[in-house]
Amino acid sequence: MASKAHTALAALRAELAGEVFAPGDPGYDGARAVPNARTDRRPAVIARCAHVTDVVRAVRFARELDLPVAVRGGGLGLAGTRVDGALEVDLRRMHGVTVDPAAGTARVGGGATVGHLDRATRPYGLAASVARDPGVGVAGCLLGGGTGPLDRAVGPAADQLAGVELVTADAERVRADAGENPELLWALHGGGGNFGIATALTLTLHELPRPAAVVVRYGPGSGPAAVRAFREVVGAGPGELGGAALCLPGRPAPRCAVLVTYTGGEEGLRALAGPLTALPHEAAVCGAPAPAVPYPPGGMRAHWSARCLTALPDAAVDAFCALAADLPGPGSRLMLLPLGAAVAAGAAGHPPPYRHAAWIMHPFACWPDPAGDERALAWVREACAGVRPWSADAVPLTLIGDEGPERIRAGLGEGNLLRLEKVKRRYDPDNVFRFNHNVRPL
Repeated sequence: MASKAHTALAALRAELAGEVFAPGDPGYDGARAVPNARTDRRPAVIARCAHVTDVVRAVRFARELDLPVAVRGGGLGLAGTRVDGALEVDLRRMHGVTVDPAAGTARVGGGATVGHLDRATRPYGLAASVARDPGVGVAGCLLGGGTGPLDRAVGPAADQLAGVELVTADAERVRADAGENPELLWALHGGGGNFGIATALTLTLHELPRPAAVVVRYGPGSGPAAVRAFREVVGAGPGELGGAALCLPGRPAPRCAVLVTYTGGEEGLRALAGPLTALPHEAAVCGAPAPAVPYPPGGMRAHWSARCLTALPDAAVDAFCALAADLPGPGSRLMLLPLGAAVAAGAAGHPPPYRHAAWIMHPFACWPDPAGDERALAWVREACAGVRPWSADAVPLTLIGDEGPERIRAGLGEGNLLRLEKVKRRYDPDNVFRFNHNVRPL
């Protein structure tokens, strides 16, 4: 068997246009590293693919040796899923973005990040609502039913998915769109990486000629008033209004900040955000485009979760702000993301089940030292427990890690699960693609 594996690996090295790393190779440790220092991934082989032919060849190699396949897209990989003993297909070289302004679409490589997408679409006054950090992978966010900064205006990320080019577990290339393999396309709207390797995606873009944003930072103790005001501004405002409320570390005490985004121009935003800037504050900056909400740099330890909320009464605001008193590290934060508007009005037949939630509460713990693990994990648990009276079962899978099968069902939607399992059986009956929020084949 060892001889067979050695021969197959030598052939893979010779045939791939990209790079191949195995344990002991120069560059292996760098290739396997992910930003979350809590995770120590040790794949059997890493295939850093240059194009789709490389992906096909890599999957054939895995099937020849009966290896499971893990996929690394272009993003942060903060979940840091353990992939020990697997072939890891690394798509980060496949990050091209081609915009068709006449059609209002973009073809996005499987390794592209939000930064790649934004730089390609912005010159045309077009945008897609995909994540809030330029380092996030487009494919992971879209396929995982993630959220983005324009959700209330145009719907969640998955709603913008018009087509996917996929390499299946049999190393076959297939396309899924409205006219070809539509059931597979349905499953890819939030079903994650369960069905194959997405080497390219076609996105529907939206005109965004006048984006505007304001960030208001408040002093210690101002959190409850600021979050209540943000709740009222969003609740009374149009769907084009979005943003986030954040609790951030600060000295001598945590600070609250509010980001408000608006697709209708700066003048309109200033009027809509008036109640927020009327409160006593330390700073307010208005401009465009909206600032990113970046995840911490690599090398830090991270853990996070999310809860969808059906409402945000004053008691929920107080509970949220109280949690900020014990932020566990310098990169930690607590976020409230508004839903509603186009999220609720979107294509209800697609898997993301959180459409009718009103808010997402997202605790994100980040700390430098293993000695802080227990405290950070406990804080995330306490944050989720603290808002349980207002929580819905649904959750965006992109905002949770490995929290067990019940939470996976909550992220996929109990009513979608049987249908997803049938699609899984057709395209990956052996569960080759299992390093994800896994759907098992029926």
